[in-house]
Amino acid sequence: MRRGGPFLALAAAETFSLSGTRLSTIAIPWLVLSTTGSPVLTGLTVMMEMLPYVVARALGGPLIDRVGPKRIAVCCDVASVAVVALVPLLDFFGLLGMPALLPVVFAMGVLRGPSDAAKQAMVPDIAALAAVPLERVTGVVAAIERLASTVGAAGAGALIGLISPGQALLINAASFAAAALIVGAGMPGSRRICEPCGTQDARTGAATSYLDELREGWRFLRGDAVLVGIAAMVAITNLLDQAYHAVLLPVWMRESGHGPELLGAMLAVFTGASIAGAAIAAAAGERLPRLTVYTVAFLLTGCPRFLVPALDAPLALVFTTLAIAGFASGFLNPTLSAVIFERIPKPLTGRVSALNVALCFALIPFGGLVGGALISTIGLSAALLFTGLAYLAATLAPLALKSFREFDGKSTVVTDAAAPRPAGR
Repeated sequence: MRRGGPFLALAAAETFSLSGTRLSTIAIPWLVLSTTGSPVLTGLTVMMEMLPYVVARALGGPLIDRVGPKRIAVCCDVASVAVVALVPLLDFFGLLGMPALLPVVFAMGVLRGPSDAAKQAMVPDIAALAAVPLERVTGVVAAIERLASTVGAAGAGALIGLISPGQALLINAASFAAAALIVGAGMPGSRRICEPCGTQDARTGAATSYLDELREGWRFLRGDAVLVGIAAMVAITNLLDQAYHAVLLPVWMRESGHGPELLGAMLAVFTGASIAGAAIAAAAGERLPRLTVYTVAFLLTGCPRFLVPALDAPLALVFTTLAIAGFASGFLNPTLSAVIFERIPKPLTGRVSALNVALCFALIPFGGLVGGALISTIGLSAALLFTGLAYLAATLAPLALKSFREFDGKSTVVTDAAAPRPAGR
């Protein structure tokens, strides 16, 4: 229990925060779509949250390395409670128009970015403390993420149908409060885990500036071909996924005559099936060929989800496709996280992992706008077909790019922070 305590605390905190986040990712677009009827405004609202999320996550890496991920996670989650609670408060008084909503979702993104990055930066230390393979920890974390997303998606549909999208975000605020409490109480104060990394040059001992640390993380990242290849591919697929979740799927639901309950059920099936995939990755991930698993999982996860609704398939086929895609997606995050963490020297964990994920998320803010623009110009079915084929092209990248050939090996890039000190210094 002493070794597993920090992992259990992180797992519980992730369950609460991700459940609430999944709820808000359904409730906020549905709120805008139901009140304005505009796919473009829906996409704009999503962008107003995701753009600051990506920027704050990228810039927050050195801060995580300086003061420690635990402090960042707790402070950001506590602040998120107050910010998210503004939505149901404004809704209660009838003041929740677009001019009021956009600044709130902007602040939500600013706080959530560093919080998510900080929790991710804890993973290597937790694996070392528990003395288990990295794939096992990332697999369990991924399974918990999927479970939280399943609960959040199903709960979002039920809550929105029962009360209103604005009031449903009270649950999101409560989930951030629970996450802050669990991380604050459950993560030890010992220097064995979540300790701040130094802010000195590894070879000279001179103090480094925040900008110097950010540049150092960027130099390492861009010098690793595998990390660059991952970031480019995942950025494109995340753009298409965001268009799908934020605009294409909700619009398809409305045009098909269905409500938010079915939307929540569909997302719950996808994330629920992914729990099984993540569990298998946790149990046997270190023995599986990473690149093969990564490529096949992406092929099954992406394109079919877009094509089935584009062809007006019956709901039974839609749910079956989502279940298969969800199961395959469960293998992705454990594999990617293990590869990424193995390639980053410990002193650079916070800044490089934050930059890497920020690059992966860099196009997400524009996904809703892309989805809304495609629907407005070529229609819903054509938009689904176009994005599905684009997803297929992106997922074939591992078969074409040389950088992915080193997917199963560790990085050989050495930076100042990772280099050993010369004798006598």
